[in-house]
Amino acid sequence: MKLCMMSYTMARRPELFSLRGMLELSKELGLTGIDFVTLHDTPPAELRRMAEDYGLTIACHTFMADLNHPEAAGRRAGVDAAKRGIDAAVALGADTVMIPTAGPPEMPRAQTRRNIIAGLQEIVGFATRAGITLTVENFPGASSPFVIAADLREAQAAVPELRFTFDSGNAAQGEDPAASFTRCADAVVHAHFKDWVTTTPEDGHPGLDGRYYRAALIGQGIVAYPALLAAMHRAGYAGYIDIEYEGHALTPEQAVRQAVAYLRGQMAALGIPEG
Repeated sequence: MKLCMMSYTMARRPELFSLRGMLELSKELGLTGIDFVTLHDTPPAELRRMAEDYGLTIACHTFMADLNHPEAAGRRAGVDAAKRGIDAAVALGADTVMIPTAGPPEMPRAQTRRNIIAGLQEIVGFATRAGITLTVENFPGASSPFVIAADLREAQAAVPELRFTFDSGNAAQGEDPAASFTRCADAVVHAHFKDWVTTTPEDGHPGLDGRYYRAALIGQGIVAYPALLAAMHRAGYAGYIDIEYEGHALTPEQAVRQAVAYLRGQMAALGIPEG
């Protein structure tokens, strides 16, 4: 397993964010990969050169594409955005892309899932021809179309080329993360680690399981990371793991430093090599 910088984590505090600063932190911490979540208003070829200067592999390119429409005409703009994102991934030198899949509260999650699956069917051939692996993730919230492993498997049944970015914290809003990973392990090509604490409706957002969640640092919330890491190791997962933090108690840099130290400690205790 390989720990990976996630640009989304760092860019959540724009007043503290710089591309060079993020890459320097990645190198200092010994991270070997980076997931560019959007292009940060920078040409992809330039991002690729910058990453190469710091010895980083671009493990994934994450971008938005609105596929949640019942008719092909409504999805057209989202399909076009996905194709642009795939072209950007090629220019970045990434081999994997991810499309986030939020669902509006007013729409049943099963309907959102059907709409997005139809959109994925429209773009997967384009991705395959470009040499890019298309993924979706477990996404948080009671209205999310993809939370538990069965949701992801439903999409893959309709789009066999589809693969998964496993998000530990988001899976935890619907089922045990270690069990969830095991149920879809053969199709997981990338991963996000994050954490939550349970809280009140006034202080958090609703999960699929009916509880309310607020972001926490990896290792300080509800996710049992030793059990999850052990399950991933047993399954032979050797890919990248993004460090994700959506809280406010720490700066992004503080959060990444502490999360990396925590995960390395857990991996060492379990005898899991990094790299």
